[in-house]
Amino acid sequence: MEVRKPHIKSIPYEEFKDNDTLEQIAAELNEGGVNVVLGSLDQLINWGRSNSLWSLTFGTSCCGIEFMSVGCARYDFSRFGFEVTRNSPRQADLIMCAGTITNKMAPVFKRLYDEIAEPKYVVAVGGCTISGGPFKYSYHVVRGIHELIPVDVYIPGCPPRPEAILYGMMQLQRKVKVEKFLGGANHKMTREERELSMSRGGLHGLSNEVLSATAKLGEKTPIIIQDVPTQEQVEELGRELDSMEANNK
Repeated sequence: MEVRKPHIKSIPYEEFKDNDTLEQIAAELNEGGVNVVLGSLDQLINWGRSNSLWSLTFGTSCCGIEFMSVGCARYDFSRFGFEVTRNSPRQADLIMCAGTITNKMAPVFKRLYDEIAEPKYVVAVGGCTISGGPFKYSYHVVRGIHELIPVDVYIPGCPPRPEAILYGMMQLQRKVKVEKFLGGANHKMTREERELSMSRGGLHGLSNEVLSATAKLGEKTPIIIQDVPTQEQVEELGRELDSMEANNK
């Protein structure tokens, strides 16, 4: 078997932004036995983030039992990278709110959300979390956590099945994959942005995430899981995620 040594040439500055030239160079290196993958740093970071979503468990009632079952052997969400659940908000990427939120618990819930580092996400599981559920007209229950914090994915049900929770997390994966990590929520504020942030956000100002999206509380476009997916839909979504990862490589 002939082993050819690859010839790597330097890339002139004017060719650096030419995708065709870069793809041709990568093809030549691949033919020579070198594994080269072209992509952006955003794609690499988002690939890692979407496959290692660490959840802050916040199960307050019966929906928490469904979340526990998702981690058991029958459903095993560790194959998606979701198995690491944290008890500290400083080590979590998202809040999986599963259950009723009362007015007494609302300040604690809001404080935990504020302590999570950005970028952060919220998944609302079950009717009580989304709208108050059967306790909607009670004086002591929050009628949807969107009144407290912005929600990214809604998973309705009373309680939703584990397949629905998996499907909602896979939808959150898709949302993470298309985000702009560098230059977006993590960029350094300019002086004008800092002044605008302080004018709108009280003592410490608005965060980069909120300011860059120019969104107010509860106005983020959420993903709503309308029904329990079938096994074919879950497999189709899995194939779509695999193809997205393949295209990013």
